[in-house]
Amino acid sequence: MRAPLRAGTYVPFATSGLQSLLQYRSTFLITGVTAAAGAAVTVFLWRAVYAGSPGPGPGGFTQASITTYLVVAQVLAVVHANRVDDEVAAEVYRGDIAVMLVRPVSYPLVRFAACLPVIAANAFLVGVPLLVLFSVLVPLTAPAPADAALFLLSSAFSAVIAFCVNLLTGMAGFVTTNTWGVRMVKQGIVAFFAGQMVPLALLPGPLHALAMMLPFRAMADGPLTLLLGRYEGVGGASAVLGHQLGWTVGLVLLCAVLWRGAVGRLEVLGG
Repeated sequence: MRAPLRAGTYVPFATSGLQSLLQYRSTFLITGVTAAAGAAVTVFLWRAVYAGSPGPGPGGFTQASITTYLVVAQVLAVVHANRVDDEVAAEVYRGDIAVMLVRPVSYPLVRFAACLPVIAANAFLVGVPLLVLFSVLVPLTAPAPADAALFLLSSAFSAVIAFCVNLLTGMAGFVTTNTWGVRMVKQGIVAFFAGQMVPLALLPGPLHALAMMLPFRAMADGPLTLLLGRYEGVGGASAVLGHQLGWTVGLVLLCAVLWRGAVGRLEVLGG
């Protein structure tokens, strides 16, 4: 039986995700402190690098713009920490996913609905306070209204891409008994090639070319390129959004194909 695609079908799963989230409120404090500490180390390190530059330094960044890039990159990393990879892997390991397979719903859409409250809570309860904190501590670059609007649209694409990447990571549980190593590797690769550790504009030629082709750029560097106005006119903005749209469609299709294969493997292993 084909799973229904009506949005109302998945509202209870989003509500359940919110209720589950509210049971662990201390997680927001821990996440906020961890994110603030990580951002502080990165920000003040790079501010020291750009301290002697009277104008734009390496990569065309000023001290204020490199600070804004790194702080907002950390905020996006918090928003993308939707726990989908952990929860999918855990359900596969425990066998709980078998219960979902008998329900007339799409499991990937269930996970997407359940992670929406996590994304929203991380954005408003952790990301916004983090941004406010650093705006008080260090000068940040104020975006133009058009750039801010493009950033919000781009951030929506980045959230979907992050969901797909995390879903694929969790689905590794179908072929391995422990996904901890896979998740650690994924976090390192994403942090580097998304631009969360080092702005992609500062990478050497071959690495920069590779990073610009991978989907991870669309998770942080793409939105930040729009936020800081580091694009050339409508064509430049369209290129960034087009890259994100292409990878969004591609990863959604990849998730659908691999999910069907994973379910078949699960059914065979289960007899």
